[in-house]
Amino acid sequence: MSRYAAFLRGINVGGHRVKSAELRAVFEAMGLGDVRTFRASGNVIFVARSEPPEELSARIAEGLQRSLGYEVETFLRTAEELRGIARMQPFTPARVEASAGKLQVGMLSGRPGSRARGDVLALASDHDRLAFGEQELYWLPSGGMSESALDLKAIARLIGSMTLRTRGTVAQIAEMHFSD
Repeated sequence: MSRYAAFLRGINVGGHRVKSAELRAVFEAMGLGDVRTFRASGNVIFVARSEPPEELSARIAEGLQRSLGYEVETFLRTAEELRGIARMQPFTPARVEASAGKLQVGMLSGRPGSRARGDVLALASDHDRLAFGEQELYWLPSGGMSESALDLKAIARLIGSMTLRTRGTVAQIAEMHFSD
């Protein structure tokens, strides 16, 4: 059995509100164990039998579609991957400290190719710094996300959709549910 974190995109949008208890029940009905949620923003921690992560992610997305009636993109991370994301320092601590914005982690469905990565990084500016991890895009806005001029739709066209979480949220999940 392995522990995973699923980061869900679009779980509570468009008038949809899924309570944590309902979300846990949906995951349990899919045969997943020790299901826990973290905040009401589509963060689910669970245990599953070993199966390829791509298949597990697709199975979860299909189960959510079937249970909720709408598409919910699923970005899955293993315990090791999540600990790596929590340790990652894509920008110097001084730069992060100087920013009025919060460091964001964009969970991607896979590792973008080098050309796409370069095209995305070309969209960065002094106000919106970008860096890649393995399957993540790190974004440090200089202020609030709504104040940013970063074109997230252009990024999605280049590397596919993603779901954003603050690095603090990811670090809390790693510490609470994935500590060594």
